[in-house]
Amino acid sequence: MDVNIFGFMPALLPVALYPGASFTLVMNSALAGGNKGLFRTLSGTALGIYTHAFFISIGVTIVLIASPAVFAVLKVTGTVYLLWLGAMLIRSGITVNSGGFTDARHYVTLKEAWLANVLNPKAILFYLTVVSQFAGAKAGICNYLILATVHIVVMSIWLFALTQTLIFLAKKTNPLMLNKYVKIVGGMMLIAFSLHSLVF
Repeated sequence: MDVNIFGFMPALLPVALYPGASFTLVMNSALAGGNKGLFRTLSGTALGIYTHAFFISIGVTIVLIASPAVFAVLKVTGTVYLLWLGAMLIRSGITVNSGGFTDARHYVTLKEAWLANVLNPKAILFYLTVVSQFAGAKAGICNYLILATVHIVVMSIWLFALTQTLIFLAKKTNPLMLNKYVKIVGGMMLIAFSLHSLVF
């Protein structure tokens, strides 16, 4: 098994630490549902990462990239899905107030987090162009799953630390207002990420 974990780390860190769609969803879930919401969204994102690792190991990702029409459809689908999630977060944030806080909040489900990751064209390209370089000459599914696990561990540690800080701040400030602004800003960030992925 010639998987290169140490070589993979410098390539992974900028991707794992950079605020993206998963980052935004995890922040909102942690604030809305505490650690339960955090782990639900992290689990969905982890399943998405493992899905990418599995698809590239059996050649599905290469087939998708090889067909511009199919990849374009996937790209548009992913963009529309993230736009919808962003709109739901903004709507949920706007309706947060002292009278409607509990009923109005939108919880990101495990399925939504998984789809947000699987349909993300940048995640697809990352596993095809970057991860594959460190999976070894005879890269099999085990090699890709090992690298995916490293990816998940690094991402989870980083996001857990950030969300614990956010939850702590929520307890020290007005939780309704913090929830409102995190949802609105998070929704706007999701929309920006989705449009950026579509254009670039």
